[in-house]
Amino acid sequence: MTLLIRDATPADAEAIHRAILAMGEVLGTAKKITSTPEIFAREGLAPGRAFEGLIAEVDGTFAGMCLYLPVFSTWLGRPGVYVQDLFVDERYRGMKIGEALIRRVARIGRARGASHLRLAVDFDNERAQRFYERIGVTRYADDYIHAAYGEAFERLSEEDVT
Repeated sequence: MTLLIRDATPADAEAIHRAILAMGEVLGTAKKITSTPEIFAREGLAPGRAFEGLIAEVDGTFAGMCLYLPVFSTWLGRPGVYVQDLFVDERYRGMKIGEALIRRVARIGRARGASHLRLAVDFDNERAQRFYERIGVTRYADDYIHAAYGEAFERLSEEDVT
């Protein structure tokens, strides 16, 4: 087995989208996915764009991916890196590919001045939670993610309280 981890390019948008759809299927949230390969190719997958990515290949076959973006902690006063999505194809799980992807993102972040890595894990995804804990990405009990999507975001962006 030969593992190659490389930067994702717009040419990888289709494979990345398939991985996102597979994650949605596993989590039972596939109907919520409205992204397309065209959006991935246009909006990200290059430095300075909305996000970057890494592709893992085993013997030339897509085995997984990790999408990430820069963040900044106002409390730490330091930049960091945020992992948006991590996916390893079922056929390649247990081969430490997910760990290799996360470690590579951490090294990329550190080289760019990052002092931390953050990510969110779906509440019901206990397998992922155990994986992250095992590699040292710890859950902080005092952090909760709040979000406004869809109509809630539209209302938030339109309503003026003054």
